[in-house]
Amino acid sequence: MGLLDKFKNKAKAATSGGGGGGAQQQQQHFANAPPSAPLDQSMNRYRFQRGLNLGSWFTTEDWLSTQLYSHAADPKKSDFDLARANDAKALMEHHWDTWVTEDDWNWIKQRGFNSVRLPIGYYHLAGPCPEALKNTDYEKYASVYTGAWDRIQAAIQKAGSMGLGVLVDFHAAPGAQNTDAHSGLSNGEVNFWKSKNQKAASIALKFLASQLANNPAVIGLELLNEPKDNQGLRDWYDRELNELRPITGPDFPMYVSDAWQTDFYAGYVGGRGDFVVMDHHLYRCFTQEDKCLTGCQHADKLQHDQGQLAHWSQQCHNQWVVGEWSAGLDDSCCQGMPDGEKDANKRAFVKAQLDCFDKHTAGYFFWTLKTDRPWDAGWSAQNAAQAEILPASVQKQLRTPDQGARDGACHQATDAHVNYWRQNNGNPQPQLFSDGFMRGWDDAVRFISQGDVLGFWWAWSRRRAQEVGVAGQPEAWQWDQGFEQGVKAANGAAGFYQ
Repeated sequence: MGLLDKFKNKAKAATSGGGGGGAQQQQQHFANAPPSAPLDQSMNRYRFQRGLNLGSWFTTEDWLSTQLYSHAADPKKSDFDLARANDAKALMEHHWDTWVTEDDWNWIKQRGFNSVRLPIGYYHLAGPCPEALKNTDYEKYASVYTGAWDRIQAAIQKAGSMGLGVLVDFHAAPGAQNTDAHSGLSNGEVNFWKSKNQKAASIALKFLASQLANNPAVIGLELLNEPKDNQGLRDWYDRELNELRPITGPDFPMYVSDAWQTDFYAGYVGGRGDFVVMDHHLYRCFTQEDKCLTGCQHADKLQHDQGQLAHWSQQCHNQWVVGEWSAGLDDSCCQGMPDGEKDANKRAFVKAQLDCFDKHTAGYFFWTLKTDRPWDAGWSAQNAAQAEILPASVQKQLRTPDQGARDGACHQATDAHVNYWRQNNGNPQPQLFSDGFMRGWDDAVRFISQGDVLGFWWAWSRRRAQEVGVAGQPEAWQWDQGFEQGVKAANGAAGFYQ
């Protein structure tokens, strides 16, 4: 098979949703799915997500909410220990009602964020969906959490009223999907794969899908946070997506953790035809190698690693976000530095991360909004902003490209496309390519005019290809190429890739 055939086959497979029996099976399974919301009513799900995690609000962490954990039962590590505290229900409800304030919401908006990631556990569904707790560790503590769901709904409503999208993150699954306490248990065991826990997780996710898919403020549902990888994870993703899509339809964003197997899951996401997003978490303070580098050295390394990020982006058609990242560095790399120099290192590290995310992803979510400790400019966004480690606003000032720029860019790109394929024995379709380019540019400008950027251009283009009638055509890949180049050209002309 020649280079041209390989390229065309790959493009066609991506357009159809992965090729082979998998794509056909998906189409059959989703046949009875509900209709998708009109594109103009769901733009927040496709925009570049400038996000912030609301960590330790519902799924809590001892190092973020230290005062709360002073009341927990031993070993004082996880929500399970809080559930066993004296007067646990009142303790938790007070925390939920006070952790994120009106001032916090205003701060998030003023700092240019357009979305938040909201970590929750299955036990927070105790009120409306008690079946999700049956035969799990939290069943006998269900009464502690019966008031959680109403507060989660109120948080989503509040975010929506401010123009903020909400990614609901299934952070703590039955039995715990990883060994960390933020998965809901303190024993360091992974029992998620037991059948009773799988059943409970499926019940919880179906409930969440039914409640969230039609909520315009919700930009997605993350199926599992940081699961410990094993051979069954991909099959579990497949099963859950197949069970959830008849509830949500194919165009509701479903986020899947890469379990730090990014190469594999980038290909997995890129091979699907529905709106699935890979979530990768990027921290540079835990390995021995990371601890040896300063923030400035990490910044330089990120610049050199951009080829890897670009590769992942290409594999998954840019259907990925960095769902957790921070300014956090290990203390050992900054020993002896004055405080101002430490901040300068964090500032350089953050800038390098943001530059990479803008160029190679569809968004990010900083971890996290706040901590109750006096100061932590590595992990608290509010402290990082005070120290000017985070920029004054993460929203870039974009200029709206004019039509003359569009026409010139389209002409140049079409000529390059035609010349390349003529030289490589292809069959270029300039009208098809230029139509895709123009539509990609114009759609990108729609987002730019609202202060946003079209981030998930692949998922958006799948909808647009259906609308204009090019989906399924033998040479549809040329329209796809034009659309992608049009989006990127408009974003570049607006000043996004700086």
